Amino acid sequence: MNTHKQVKRPKEVNNSGFSGNSSAEGKRLLNKDGSANLSKTGIPFYQRFSIYHTLLKMSRMKFLIVVFLFYTTVNLFFAGIYMLIGTDKLSGGPDNHRFIDNFLHSFFFSSQTLTTVGYGHVAPVGVVANCIASIESFLGIMTFALVTGMFYARFSRPKAYIRFSDNFIVSPYQEGRAIMFRLATYKNNDLTDVSAEVTAAVHHMENGKRITRFYPLKLEISRINSLAISWTCVHYMNEESPFWQMREEDMMARSIELLVTIKGFDDHFSNTVQQRTSYANEELVYGARFVPMYERSESGGHTEVMLDRIGSFTRHSFVEEPDRQPTDEAG
Repeated sequence: MNTHKQVKRPKEVNNSGFSGNSSAEGKRLLNKDGSANLSKTGIPFYQRFSIYHTLLKMSRMKFLIVVFLFYTTVNLFFAGIYMLIGTDKLSGGPDNHRFIDNFLHSFFFSSQTLTTVGYGHVAPVGVVANCIASIESFLGIMTFALVTGMFYARFSRPKAYIRFSDNFIVSPYQEGRAIMFRLATYKNNDLTDVSAEVTAAVHHMENGKRITRFYPLKLEISRINSLAISWTCVHYMNEESPFWQMREEDMMARSIELLVTIKGFDDHFSNTVQQRTSYANEELVYGARFVPMYERSESGGHTEVMLDRIGSFTRHSFVEEPDRQPTDEAG
């Protein structure tokens, strides 16, 4: 009679969206901000570059700098045109003929025209100057409408506002070990019906070729009703795990990357939001426990969540175990 326990092997998936050819991959599949770590070639730059998506995704400071540079460049361009046709075509100009005074006169007239402010101190004279001013006014109306739309799109775009721990750890769990990482919302928004999906990309050599296999990791809890404080996602390294019986040297040798996707419903946006990130091999801490990141406030009236502790951990030594070989299914 066979008394050995049957081990359920982890099932590999091929729908991750990434290639299994490790030799063609960069350092990691996903960047920390969740964007794909790749560049596209083979077609002209303007066909693979979206101005709208670029402006929407860039940081607030970069966006303001781009708007300011665009505004300044357009004014410099039209100021140069007014200088070419002659500043005598702009009434109310300086009495002297210094270049800097004439240029500043043209620049500020361009600024007033572009923004359709029109103080009235300076006015175009003649058909040519009026035509240029009309074109600039029309350009100003169009561009400021687009900029206003971009401001609104950036302001109203649903975003999860989730902060992840800098590292993922292998920690004692139940009678074995588990992979863990922690996350929390850092704004005053509320996420409900939050789910987590984690895929492990395991790189290894097969027949002299470096390939990547993808495994969905089963979490102890994959969905929670509300992300009010923090959430520690736990993958138990049992018989069903691709990391079954792996130790630190085994995991480091396989160059593991965790691809994480978090989805939830934001009550304020009344929309589903998501955020992605990844953990690479160098961000693995083997033998650690996360430090509690919330406690009762001094007044006792509320719970204090300390976001600066989201990645804090303490080292923990595992009890030595007999030598075991990792399963072939993990690579």
